[in-house]
Amino acid sequence: MMKRREAVQLVTLTVGAFFTPGLAQNALGQEVAASDALLAELADVIIPTTTTPGARAAGVEKFIIRMLRDCSSKEEHDRFYAGLAKLEGECQTKFSKPFAQLSPEQKVDFMKAFSSVNKPFFLKLKQLTVTGYFNSEIGATQALAYLPIPGRFEGSVPLAPGQKAWAL
Repeated sequence: MMKRREAVQLVTLTVGAFFTPGLAQNALGQEVAASDALLAELADVIIPTTTTPGARAAGVEKFIIRMLRDCSSKEEHDRFYAGLAKLEGECQTKFSKPFAQLSPEQKVDFMKAFSSVNKPFFLKLKQLTVTGYFNSEIGATQALAYLPIPGRFEGSVPLAPGQKAWAL
């Protein structure tokens, strides 16, 4: 039989555990929002809007954050965010303004220069961006040819000139 004191302690711990992540999120809200916005900018440089919507429209930054949080080790997570901070710091040093305030040409040039200096970070960013984009609804239906209810299987079908690759 549980005593009243033990029950109160258990309820207090449960409620505290439930609300603590929200409090931490509010305390770090500005940093989280800043990194989300930076990831959206970077992803949009990698896959810009053309005749199809770009990475920002597909919400790729949310995919990147979720993959880093749920599918990466703590070391990989920390290394990626350290690379993100380094990118923003070098941008501030070079242009005296954040990456988001650069012109589109400056963003591309800076990304090219930064990718040669910090190749592991850039490759991870590019991998996550491309994977997130082509697994999004926008990427699968607008950038790729998409057939929601396929017919019979044909293993070798020639593509017409200019035809999009098929989404899987």
